[in-house]
Amino acid sequence: MKVLVIGRGGREHAIIKKLKRDQEATEIFCAPGNSGMVEAKLVDIEETDVLELVRFAKIEAIDLTIVGPEMALMAGVANQFQAAGLKVFGPTKEAALIEGSKAFAKELMNRYSIPTAAYGEFTQIEEALAYLETQAMPIVIKADGLAAGKGVVICQTLEEAQETVTEMLVDRMFADASAKIIIEEFLEGEEFSLMAFVSNNAYVPMPIARDYKRAYDNDQGLNTGGMGSHSPHPAITDADYEEAIKIVIEPMTQGMIKDDIPFTGILYAGLIKTKAGIKVIEFNARFGDPETEVLLPRLETKLTDIILGLLEQKPVECQWSTLETVGVVLAAKGYPLAYDKGAIIKGLETLQDVDVYHMGTQLVEADYTINGGRVLFVVGSGTNLEAARQKVYKEIQKIYCEELFYRTDIASNL
Repeated sequence: MKVLVIGRGGREHAIIKKLKRDQEATEIFCAPGNSGMVEAKLVDIEETDVLELVRFAKIEAIDLTIVGPEMALMAGVANQFQAAGLKVFGPTKEAALIEGSKAFAKELMNRYSIPTAAYGEFTQIEEALAYLETQAMPIVIKADGLAAGKGVVICQTLEEAQETVTEMLVDRMFADASAKIIIEEFLEGEEFSLMAFVSNNAYVPMPIARDYKRAYDNDQGLNTGGMGSHSPHPAITDADYEEAIKIVIEPMTQGMIKDDIPFTGILYAGLIKTKAGIKVIEFNARFGDPETEVLLPRLETKLTDIILGLLEQKPVECQWSTLETVGVVLAAKGYPLAYDKGAIIKGLETLQDVDVYHMGTQLVEADYTINGGRVLFVVGSGTNLEAARQKVYKEIQKIYCEELFYRTDIASNL
């Protein structure tokens, strides 16, 4: 079996490592990938170069393509692969709009009675500022479109909210992604991530994971694409898990069928357990990053068996390890704002009994160097979260690069 993975980051590296471990794929390709993905053959095609990706898949007779990033989905890669008769696991661009537009996702949630925060959507600065005057603080401001996980700002004061709204709508902080914004009620509670393998009306939920979005310890600093993760999440019970499937995953998959935009791929629900019950913070249309890196090491069933079974609408069961996982992101100093590339990373070859995923590295001669904001993701496993946590932080100490930083509190105080 020949498998093509589309993407270049840690999520795609986790998919590739899982495919390699399963030993089902005779060849694994990644487009464009990064030079840390030694388990795959790299293909020099951008994720959004849809026609060239289709052409490559035809020439190489690719049996299955797994789409990683949201930009590729919104570019219509699944649509074009399907039109070419190629087997692909990822939603069409119409279904991927559940991530591509927060306003679209909100409309779906309202239509199918999926609990979420109260909100307003705005394209005009005057209307947005007037709405803020009627709201309690803190409040959440979101760019409607894709912003690489950085388009959400939690504002503590009215002045901060006014400034953020102006930066998004007037200054276009996130370019076209903030041409429309969502102003949303701030929800308090325990956040968690629930992903499911989906194909039309069939779905297989994954275990719970938790993502740490803020850049620094104690949830300080700006929002990022994620600075660490762990699975499971002790604050989320089995009853919470079953409820989330019942009130979020089930009605959303069925609702999208009713709207004639059936979903195939990974449906990601970012959730929060509040005093008023479980509510949706956001939906993504693909594997979460960094959740994927702590979940796939726990997956004992072969990934291709799950995907192909769902695509053929066959019953699928997943087996998950009882081992618990903790992962920590090493990021370039300055991330999620400006950062420098090129610094050499030493010590990677000395790490033991952990998974190392390359998120933003480049091999220069014999050395890995910084080539992105989030650079490496190190994952440890153990019989409990504390054992996994101790393992991963012990091994991280062996990595040397003065231009990297990481949070020291992932999976602490649980």
